[in-house]
Amino acid sequence: MSKAPVALVAGVGPGLGVALVEKFASEGFRVAAVARNLEKLEALLGERGLAEKEKAYSCDVSDPQAVEALFGTVESELGAPSLVAYNAGAFIIGSITELDPDDVARCWQIGCFGGFLVGQAAARGMLAAEIGGTMLFTGATAGLRGSARFAPFAMTKFGLRALAQSMARELGPKGIHVAHIIIDGGIGEFTGSLSAEVDAPDKTLSPDAIAETYWQVHKQHRSTWTQELDLRPWVETF
Repeated sequence: MSKAPVALVAGVGPGLGVALVEKFASEGFRVAAVARNLEKLEALLGERGLAEKEKAYSCDVSDPQAVEALFGTVESELGAPSLVAYNAGAFIIGSITELDPDDVARCWQIGCFGGFLVGQAAARGMLAAEIGGTMLFTGATAGLRGSARFAPFAMTKFGLRALAQSMARELGPKGIHVAHIIIDGGIGEFTGSLSAEVDAPDKTLSPDAIAETYWQVHKQHRSTWTQELDLRPWVETF
């Protein structure tokens, strides 16, 4: 078993997810990178020069048995994670009269229920290993207000925010720092409405800059723990 501290990032894609893997790895962590599609994940890690050091794991984060098996495997191969970032999510928009209930359920299962499953497994591992730790949940503006046609995303992010608050109040006194980060704006190569309308440098959030903030939250002294913060580009209205 590796003597290096272990981090787990759930929801690793080409934006923030892989930036978190890179940042945690650069700080001396062995990182378990988790995504549903193992082939795409391994290719992404290879492209970023991470394949030889960091380990890829496939998991459907909405499946309780799959999440339990994931943490069991990671703990046996690397050790119990002391830093866990939940970045998985699904995104659909549509009129409330036209949304497919199955699509809405899947959005919630991945973005919210999966956060519960990963958070539960991480807490159990940290408490059993008596290592303390940090859990970071990727939120969004939709967790503060529900916009028209965004009901599935708002339901999901409101729930994830509530989960993080509840976990922070329960686990903080036990030495586990739980924080929720609200991402207010497009990330990286985002091509949404604001990105199309504004012609300015840094009009979207840099994945690497977000990852740096996640790291700084993890490094906070326990006398000044943040439970929630928000990040947005300088041109974003709010």
